[in-house]
Amino acid sequence: MSRYLGDDFILPGLTPNNTPFFTAGSIQIQFCDDCGHAQHPPDDLCYACQGRNLSFRTCPGTGRVESCARVHHPLHPALRERVPYVIAIVSVDGAPGVNVQGNVVHCDTSSVRIGQKVRAVYEEAVDPHSGTKLLIPQWEPAD
Repeated sequence: MSRYLGDDFILPGLTPNNTPFFTAGSIQIQFCDDCGHAQHPPDDLCYACQGRNLSFRTCPGTGRVESCARVHHPLHPALRERVPYVIAIVSVDGAPGVNVQGNVVHCDTSSVRIGQKVRAVYEEAVDPHSGTKLLIPQWEPAD
């Protein structure tokens, strides 16, 4: 299997707002061009000033684990062979106040800790509906 949670696991549904995050191969975070607010998930309005002048900026691709959970019980049949795995909330460097969700990969699942520095790695997949190549952000220890 090439994908961390398996090739049969659900892919993110692409929308005009989330496509940059899932296809760029870099951490793309939406910023308000009027007030500078960074936000995720992306939306049509700025969460801070309600402005509509929004754009995506490339962030460094590093961050910090703010919360994590080691999953031992497969909540979906496609995950039966993948447990245990770690899902984390990661604060994104270069985007104050922005947290994203992802798996922590390429390490012993028992070694993932809150406060740990991580860097983005990208998992390739193809959206079966559109044929779009996805580069799904995951995280690995940066230490």
